[in-house]
Amino acid sequence: MAETEPNPLLRYLVSDPDAFAHNLAKAFEQAGKAAAAYLKPRETGDTDFGSTDEITRITKTLAHVGEWWLADPARTIEAQKRLVGGWMDLMSSTLKRLSGEPFEPTIRPDPKDKRFQDSEWNDNAFFDFVKQFYLLTSRWAGDMVEEAGDLDSHTRAKADFYVRQILAALSPSNFLMTNPELLRETLTSSGENLVRGMKMFAEDIAAGGGDLKIRQSDYSKFRIGENLAMTPGKVIWQNDVCQIIQYAPTTETVRRRPLLIVPPWINKFYILDLNPEKSFIRWAVSQGLTVFVISWVNPDQRQAEKSFEHYMKEGILTAVEVVEKSTGERGVDTIGYCVGGTLLGVTLAWCAATGDDRIKSATLFTTQVDFTHAGELKVFVDEEQISSLENQMSLRGFLEGRSMSTAFNLLRSNDLIWPYFINNYLKGKEPFPFDLLYWNSDSTRMPAANHSYYLRNCYLENNLTRGRLELGGVKLDLGKVTVPIYNLAAREDHIAPALSVFEGSRYFGGPVQYVLAGSGHIAGVINPVGKPKYQYWTGGPPQGSFTDWLAAASETPGSWWPHWHAWLTDLAPEMVPARQPGGGVLEPIEDAPGSYVRAKA
Repeated sequence: MAETEPNPLLRYLVSDPDAFAHNLAKAFEQAGKAAAAYLKPRETGDTDFGSTDEITRITKTLAHVGEWWLADPARTIEAQKRLVGGWMDLMSSTLKRLSGEPFEPTIRPDPKDKRFQDSEWNDNAFFDFVKQFYLLTSRWAGDMVEEAGDLDSHTRAKADFYVRQILAALSPSNFLMTNPELLRETLTSSGENLVRGMKMFAEDIAAGGGDLKIRQSDYSKFRIGENLAMTPGKVIWQNDVCQIIQYAPTTETVRRRPLLIVPPWINKFYILDLNPEKSFIRWAVSQGLTVFVISWVNPDQRQAEKSFEHYMKEGILTAVEVVEKSTGERGVDTIGYCVGGTLLGVTLAWCAATGDDRIKSATLFTTQVDFTHAGELKVFVDEEQISSLENQMSLRGFLEGRSMSTAFNLLRSNDLIWPYFINNYLKGKEPFPFDLLYWNSDSTRMPAANHSYYLRNCYLENNLTRGRLELGGVKLDLGKVTVPIYNLAAREDHIAPALSVFEGSRYFGGPVQYVLAGSGHIAGVINPVGKPKYQYWTGGPPQGSFTDWLAAASETPGSWWPHWHAWLTDLAPEMVPARQPGGGVLEPIEDAPGSYVRAKA
């Protein structure tokens, strides 16, 4: 006699009621600690509620969408018919399923959607109904934004962003009673997962100073200078804006012209030196390059008035002087990453306007100089939001690091927020130790003057490519920049889109080598030679449309790093004996990676 399959409902019964009740009580105790950690800084005045302005903006933005659909009775009825019609189709399909009749799902999730991979989302009629109800409603809400007329592009982009965040938060996968995997985990473990999860929840609210700072990695497994940012070198200069690191050579001879790297100050520089296998810096040193890196200060009130001009003069231009003192070479090649590349572009225009010819070439990693087609961060930029941010920064002289970190995470909330919320606080599991996500959480503050200038002049007004940007009384023109440019974009970049980088290439007055890497803003850059995961495309000068350029481009598997190195070497191939940090002229201050990078926000 064949065995009958166990009743699947048995998987959703409490195995030990006493233990379950005991663990629920412990979980509620930890939840109380989380509430206390949330309220403490608000009671003492160490923080404010801070969400009122944001809630008001969300409400106003979504109200514009609702007003358009409600302004015409016919449109209102159409919107209602779509939603209720989808629900009725789902009800009909579910009734057929329950009665044993053949049925077809009303809607299916995207195959790339990782939220509904558990088999019970399909096999169990209840969870399948919940899933489809959510997907139908999500599709309807998205369509309401997309099809609303009379909305300017910025309002539509904000509405779309807000709707996506709300829908991501309301996914049934995020709730214990509507996620089959979480429900099974809770019942089979008698709620032990919730005890562990609520303990981590309370710890993470306390660590965030009253706001939830979701741990994305096991932070205890990483130490800067020990298993991150390990490339040997020395800090040979510092001021109140940055430290300058020179790395020790690993070859007997080095290329005569040194290399200066300008990382973003929005994040810490060791994204380029995560570990020996992934380190762009270590690889560049191994190729016979004398490498210098700017390590930006993690600012506080003392840097409140440090502006874009200060970061240019006391950062990049000071670093160029330090490189010359250490090596004796007046010419330097440069790399700028993200906003560091934007600052480098501004510096190139400054040098062209003032006759400073020390920077001989520039490589730009996922950098925007023109913000016409800027990425999804533009949803955070308009006069209202910038003014609110400036008021917030004026209280302390800087923007808290978690503000930028949260913004970046929200752009990919279904990858960087909710999976960790589920894993940590509902499953009660420690996240996997991942160096990239440790770096991602190691946020930096933004000095008020610098951040305000950047948002207004770049994202809001796009002054650099419109010929309206002035710095220190000098009018800047990218068209006067004639040094060779290697402009690297990433195909899936949502921060500096490939199209935006392509269009920005047009504004330089000299030769531009546009290269498109696979993957996104980080992985497209950090694609090491030893373990290449992606590919890159080359296709001649960035002329015509981006679509046409890409269609004619040649794809090469593997890392773009050797291609860049060949381009750089062709510019100035002369070699000299290897140089030690400081060159016998500057006394090293401390070992790399220095103290500035260790400062926590």
